[in-house]
Amino acid sequence: MAAQENLIEHITAVKAGERVFENAFQGVARMILGAGFERVVVNGRTTYDFKIFRSGRKHTIGMYDEINSFVSYVKDAAEGGSSKEMAFVLVGEPGNGKTFFVEFLCAQYRAFLSEAKNRRYTYRYVGMEQLGHYGKINVIDSQTYEDPMILAMNLFEAPGENRRYLAEQGGFSDEEIGVLYENYRPLGACSGYIWEDIRAFCDGDMERMLGFVKVIPVPMSETLGTITGKYPAKDKITSSSVDLLGEESIQRLLHITDTNNPYRFDLRRGALARVAGGGIHFSDEIFKNKKDLVQVYLGVIQNRAIEIDGYKWPIDTLIIATSNNSEFNRFLAEKEEAPIVDRCRICYVSHNTNYRLQDGLTAYAIGSESKTTLTREALHQDPNLNYAASVGAVLTRLPRSEKLTPIETMKLAAGEVAGEKSIKALAEVIDTLSQDPDITKRFGQRGLGHRSLGRSIQLQVESSETNEGRCMVAYDVFKTLERVVLDYVVDTNDRAKYLEDLKIAKGLYRERIMTEMFNAYMDEPYAIRKDVMNYVNMIIGIDAENLGPDRMWKYKDPQSGELRALKIDERYVKSVEERIGLKTDEQRDSFRTSIRKIYGQKISMDPTYDFMDNLELVKAVTDVRLKSDIAGAGSLIGALANRTNEENQKLYDRMITTMLTKLGYCRTCAQKTIEYFCTQEDEN
Repeated sequence: MAAQENLIEHITAVKAGERVFENAFQGVARMILGAGFERVVVNGRTTYDFKIFRSGRKHTIGMYDEINSFVSYVKDAAEGGSSKEMAFVLVGEPGNGKTFFVEFLCAQYRAFLSEAKNRRYTYRYVGMEQLGHYGKINVIDSQTYEDPMILAMNLFEAPGENRRYLAEQGGFSDEEIGVLYENYRPLGACSGYIWEDIRAFCDGDMERMLGFVKVIPVPMSETLGTITGKYPAKDKITSSSVDLLGEESIQRLLHITDTNNPYRFDLRRGALARVAGGGIHFSDEIFKNKKDLVQVYLGVIQNRAIEIDGYKWPIDTLIIATSNNSEFNRFLAEKEEAPIVDRCRICYVSHNTNYRLQDGLTAYAIGSESKTTLTREALHQDPNLNYAASVGAVLTRLPRSEKLTPIETMKLAAGEVAGEKSIKALAEVIDTLSQDPDITKRFGQRGLGHRSLGRSIQLQVESSETNEGRCMVAYDVFKTLERVVLDYVVDTNDRAKYLEDLKIAKGLYRERIMTEMFNAYMDEPYAIRKDVMNYVNMIIGIDAENLGPDRMWKYKDPQSGELRALKIDERYVKSVEERIGLKTDEQRDSFRTSIRKIYGQKISMDPTYDFMDNLELVKAVTDVRLKSDIAGAGSLIGALANRTNEENQKLYDRMITTMLTKLGYCRTCAQKTIEYFCTQEDEN
């Protein structure tokens, strides 16, 4: 493509479908919906997961409700609904991903517009020296990056003539012209004024007039703030409406002799004009701005125009803002500010409450680069570090409830099995909490945010223990999380709750260590998983008709499709059920039925499902195998703690070797994990 081309060529390209003419909302909606979506179940409700937000190396994780809210807002605005006169405001606690979400959206939008078909175009007036009263200004760009089609709809003073011209020159049908005019807006003050100047100079000869117009692509630079721009809240003295709208330009006044010419205003000095050609304007912490600046936003949001001294420049912009809860509540308390909140679509952003998804967020906090100690030696990560940090952070975000224990809430929020409790119980808890007018009491609104988690990882990396042992040991993350709670959480009740939550997290970590120890003892990474599936298959086959006196049962493995034989050991089945606390036959039958039901539901959807999320069952199987298998060796804990005889030392060495070679441990975290296992700490 040539750097500059004439207007007729652009109109022809739009008619041929090689270029698009759409507003900012239509562009963003097309980008999101074009990438596709899938249905997912979150907290017991079906919702949609839009693929565009899950692409790229560092993408958004979770935020299902917030993303659905945003997509429906954009879609409504794209279809001409009331949303197009509103701004979308994300309100929530610090460190829960609001700014990250907006910046990710902006990056995706820039990538989308950099494709040839989606590119944005604008126009410039050239040869201005011929007119005689523009001094040395020869080239004038549309200050608000107006689309050339906007100029095409305003070429003549009479609307009918414009429509006729588009039909003749562009070959548009009446229906197509009707679609174009849905996005009609008048020219901005300066573009319109200069166009009239050109008309007078050319005596209304359209062919000569169009010689002054050249079509150019809108620059896509992130650093220039074009297409996607950010306005961060500043302090009361340095911020002014000039930063948003622009101001009179002394340089231009030196050239322009006509004092009525609105081109004397430099709009590009403000943040809004640079995103006015179908871009996204991001106002960070909007309610931290002083009142008169928020009033400026009110006018821009409602009228979608930049207004200075009575001159108007219509803009085409999607406005997204963020705010934290306390600023927003303070703003709401001032009743006279109601019109502004009325113009905003408020979306309350909660922390991530799914500990499985938190894995990804914790990985962001830990960092993808390989870490080193102060002496530049490689720093190892305990294989349980991510789990310990994720569970610790997520438990602080879950509100207490009489219906569910914290662990049940955590498991249900991750879509897992929580004993007898169903997902309905969680949905009821969330509904009850959402009735509370105090936003911070709702589900997932309070807790340790992403930055707090990042701080705890930083504290762990800087500690001498980590540097000396050259390993980030999982158990140490609880100490640093406690440090962060004590140092940064101001509210006494919150602090007490978070410390209690961290104790529960330690208990969960302890249960995970029991499983790891058994895997190490059996010299196999998935030993427990096999035993759990053996139990499940035994209770399915225990009443089978084709069971012989040798209690052998043949079944088809859904994961591999092969025929397998399994010896049903009723003693093993009963001892597992006793560990769970099932004493009577009725209790056992009811438990077995629930396991079979889960098996039936899950295996049809996911043949690799392995019941490892059923903590109760995993713990019981681990206990049975640990306590029964090793009773002869004087219990594993005793054997590992007391390594005075050769046999115990051999067992210890063998387990360490398995942990190093098969389970991803280093010598430091292997030894520390065994030490921790030998204590009686944190038993739930």
